[in-house]
Amino acid sequence: MQTERIAIEGMHCANCSALIEKMVGRMDGVQECTVNLAANNGEVTFDPTQTSMAEVVETIVGLGYGATVIPHEGRSAFDEQRRAREAAQHAHDLRMFVMSLILTILVMVVCMTPAGMTLTMPVATALFGAQHTHEQMMLAMNLVCMVLTIPVQFVAGLRFYRGAWGALKARTANMDTLVAVGTTIAFAYSLYVTFSPRAAGAMAPFETSAMLITFVQLGKMLEARAKGRAGEAVESLMSLAPKVAHVHRADQVVDLPIDDLRIGDVVDVRPGEKVPVDGVVVAGSSSVDESMLTGEPMPQEKVAGDEVTGATINGNGALTVRATRVGADSTLSRIVEMVEKAQGSRPQIQRLADRIAAVFVPAILSLGLVTFLGWLAYAAFTGGISSASFEHALMAGVSVVVVACPCALGLATPTAVMVGTGKGAEQGILIKDGDVLQQAGKLRRVVFDKTGTITQGMPMVVGVAHGEEASEQDVIRFAGALEQGSEHPLACAVLMYAAEHDIAIPRDMVDDFEALTGLGVVGTVDGERFGFGNERLVRELTGAGLPAWCEEFSRDGAGAHATVMYLVFASFGVAGAIAAADSPKDSAAEGVARLRRLGCDVYLLTGDARAAAEHVAAEVGIEADHVMAEVLPNQKADRVAELLDPAHEELVAMVGDGINDTPALATADIGMAMSAGSDAALEVGQVVLMHDDVVDVARAIELSRATMRKIHQNFVWALGYNLLLVPLAAFGILPPELSSACMALSSVSVVSNSLLLRRVRL
Repeated sequence: MQTERIAIEGMHCANCSALIEKMVGRMDGVQECTVNLAANNGEVTFDPTQTSMAEVVETIVGLGYGATVIPHEGRSAFDEQRRAREAAQHAHDLRMFVMSLILTILVMVVCMTPAGMTLTMPVATALFGAQHTHEQMMLAMNLVCMVLTIPVQFVAGLRFYRGAWGALKARTANMDTLVAVGTTIAFAYSLYVTFSPRAAGAMAPFETSAMLITFVQLGKMLEARAKGRAGEAVESLMSLAPKVAHVHRADQVVDLPIDDLRIGDVVDVRPGEKVPVDGVVVAGSSSVDESMLTGEPMPQEKVAGDEVTGATINGNGALTVRATRVGADSTLSRIVEMVEKAQGSRPQIQRLADRIAAVFVPAILSLGLVTFLGWLAYAAFTGGISSASFEHALMAGVSVVVVACPCALGLATPTAVMVGTGKGAEQGILIKDGDVLQQAGKLRRVVFDKTGTITQGMPMVVGVAHGEEASEQDVIRFAGALEQGSEHPLACAVLMYAAEHDIAIPRDMVDDFEALTGLGVVGTVDGERFGFGNERLVRELTGAGLPAWCEEFSRDGAGAHATVMYLVFASFGVAGAIAAADSPKDSAAEGVARLRRLGCDVYLLTGDARAAAEHVAAEVGIEADHVMAEVLPNQKADRVAELLDPAHEELVAMVGDGINDTPALATADIGMAMSAGSDAALEVGQVVLMHDDVVDVARAIELSRATMRKIHQNFVWALGYNLLLVPLAAFGILPPELSSACMALSSVSVVSNSLLLRRVRL
């Protein structure tokens, strides 16, 4: 199966997106099609052996919408073209609206003010002579209004007829159907009044259809503007990338568009410029501002061999970088794609709106017909049907059709999701799915991995003990020999201690090296089997427990509140012990406190000794009975599973720092990966905390709850609006002109309410 994303133009309401999903979903080979009304895009999963994207695009275009496949490569050029098309469409819509507004005002002046007769007097004289009758004067006024209304009805209103025709071909209905039906009925009735001998001398209500179309146009323009603001987060992310790069080609440096770069290209990054690609520094040195990625305000020093990320800002030095990831594989592109997928996803709460939208338009059309017939029946029983009562019945039916707005209902969830995920991205909180955004607010238990998540992840050696068979230098030397080349935090601590104390680590002296999960590492030197690891490793190699001096060191010495690793020889036992302590992050205590205020129980999960784990927990405010210590890596998922609520009412989050916590992250209801934008974190977590900040866990929950409040408010407004105004229209209290204005403003109100999420302080 293959998944592609499509940019879609011309959607107006939830029925539009549902129509596209329905028709594309019926195609052979299409497994799934989801369309986001607010983001104006969709995602199609299909079997390329049975259908193609060209056929998918053709199907969407056949429904009356514009469709273009979003490319994996050359995205920046595509987005520029799409923005140009959107700008052109906005300019066209503005011209149509201005034309409609001017003509509508003229129609209203002619139809509804005393000046209308004066303005149309020359027309009446030209048609019927100076001695024309009153009926002829009214006919002239109606003809002038008709001429003024035709461009509004059939030029500015053409978009609604096209949309309605596309829906009709698919045997469904949408907002365009409501507008087309309502305005056509009003216009047709005006023609009847104009040319029917039975209505001679009456003023035709051409202003009704003109005002309907003009107000709906205004609402659509305001809605498009608001929807554009909802997507500004992605636009701002994409704008971070530079447009060109200084690339070494054929012994010279040329400026090329970013989309033309290839893996292995060597680029120059001049002082003050943005790094154009993910890559490795091959020459030069400088400080690089990585705050857009990690949130760290202090620039990071970069020299040859260091990795740099595209869109970060170079300092005063010059760098030469070899590209390792370009285009869609770059970190920034993957972040943008992640945010876009989240914005395009459909949380469970959206399904309610989908079910309502499926029957909304047919129900409203039926209600409009019932309203019209009901008023006619009322007139027949109360004195007979007259031209006035017929017009009143017709206008009431038109008001019902026009005032109902499926747009607000369709926009209630996706606009809030767009703004919410965009707000999160701006804060370094990447939420991959709309369901996760919905569920995060229900979290009641949060489990933190210790090293690198609650703590800095950079432990320092705080004490060394040794037995009679070895010296302190021997302990560090042998432990360092086993750990050389390892990136484990404790290995780095040992090697750093050796460097600081000028203890030489012998190279290539260890044979038969083996890493034992949850225990440590072992190897052989001159036929002697030895290892460096925890107490379990001691029992594994010697079959006995710790000697008394080790227990004292671990209980009362430097290892009392630290992680202790033992150097053990299979032939005689423990030769030494090294204690390393890792301090909590500056934000850890505040993050735990905020989670507790949000009603969450906080747990600490670690493979470290209980004393060390409880010491860290006490520093950040986690209760001792919520500490799960001495847990093997393959047991972490089981411990998380023990906290899960079978009823799924109180959800559990696991917060880890990357790939080693994958099973536990997958077991939790929501996995949050905290690893400063690493590849592992981007792949593993349902929520990625880019800034490596414990407080961001609480912010993610607060963001979820704020977003869900907005969605509920939007639903209340959208449903309440229709429940209140449709009866008013049916009872003839709300005229068609005012109905169209209300319809236009309803969706704008929903989108504007969603935009208020941008002001939420996290």
